[in-house]
Amino acid sequence: MTTNQNSAPVLFDRALLMQRQRRAVRAPEMFLLDRVVEDLGDRLAAVKRAFNDTADVWTPGGLQAPFTDRFASFTRVPESVREELALAPQSLDLALSVLAFQFVNDLPGVLAQVRRALRPDGLLLAAMVGGDTLTELRQSFAAAEAECEGGVSPRVAPFADLRDVGGLLQRAGFALPVTDVDRVVVRYADVFGLMQDIRRMGATNMLVERRRIPTRRATMLRMAEIYGERFADADGRIRATFDIIWLSGWAPHESQQKPLRPGSAKASLEAAVKQAKKEE
Repeated sequence: MTTNQNSAPVLFDRALLMQRQRRAVRAPEMFLLDRVVEDLGDRLAAVKRAFNDTADVWTPGGLQAPFTDRFASFTRVPESVREELALAPQSLDLALSVLAFQFVNDLPGVLAQVRRALRPDGLLLAAMVGGDTLTELRQSFAAAEAECEGGVSPRVAPFADLRDVGGLLQRAGFALPVTDVDRVVVRYADVFGLMQDIRRMGATNMLVERRRIPTRRATMLRMAEIYGERFADADGRIRATFDIIWLSGWAPHESQQKPLRPGSAKASLEAAVKQAKKEE
């Protein structure tokens, strides 16, 4: 594993990622991206305030009209191998990102850049793949390689979990951070249909330490067998899990709610418990 100049571990080959995503945006089968963009619109509609200057941070293919037409100013931040956003400080009211942050090597650094680019009371709203995404594929490949080749190679990217992402938002200086998970389970006729969709999304293995030689046919066929044995429904179709982590945070502003200072509560927990016992 290599490290970048900021000492963050370099897990992903971002040049390869961008090459694959440029090819993928021409494919019509982007069901997961389309679903998450629709959910983004619903979540944004629930925020009762107007946003003028907005940026899209690395959404594959970019957010498109009519979604983008709701903003007075809309900028698409170009993909960057070095993960630099090139956004002026306090230049945005809103930053959006869909299915991009899971392939960032220095996510704390990118979040900090977004935070600096937001004006006070500006919002970051993003969705990234995380949690147990593709756990079925990961387990099946590991079992097949251990059985057929005597070892396991890195094939599916490591994904952040919900608690980690919430901590990163706080570390980057966001106020009122919120995270939640939307689990999407997709069914396929077989694992090769799943792998074809992953390829069409430009999300095939781009780990820096990925295996550089083709997978043996026997290993691939055994992986498909194991997947079907462990993760098929009664009708024979297999399941694939995608966990979408939603994250939001605000640039601090004096109008925002503040947590109470320790010891400033007017009623203690101990007093509340004693009162409850009296009323029993």
